[in-house]
This record gives sequence, structure tokens and C-alpha cells, in this order.
Amino acid sequence: IEITIEGMTCGHCQMSVTNELATLEGVKSVSVDHTLGTAIVEAEGVSNEQFEEAVTEAGYKAVGFQTIDA
Repeated sequence: IEITIEGMTCGHCQMSVTNELATLEGVKSVSVDHTLGTAIVEAEGVSNEQFEEAVTEAGYKAVGFQTIDA
């Protein structure tokens, strides 16, 4: 899934979001890019609400979710 995230401006932001998303049970891989404002997450059994909560916990706002084909 691709998550659009508002508020990330640097590598530290990117790492904070990566760490929060990686703690969710069912997440297999996380790739966050602060320059694009996106996170690509490979996961099974994780809801958009759980992703949103993790991004919020990191201090940012998840504003969009898009399923992408593997």
C-alpha cells in the first residue's frame, strides 16, 4: 500500500515514520521517502486505520492510501 504523508521534511522525519510503521504486526517491509511524502508498506492484515495511527504517533498526518500491485 502507498500512504501519502504530510509534514515530513527531513531524514529524521523519514526514520520516525519508518520505525512506527515497522512496529505494526503484519508489516513485512517499509520504504518511506520524505521528498515524495510517501510510504510504501508491504503488509498483511493491517488496516488503513492502523497505518494512520502509526503515522500520527510519529507526528505526521496520513492523508491518502492507495493499493499498489506487487
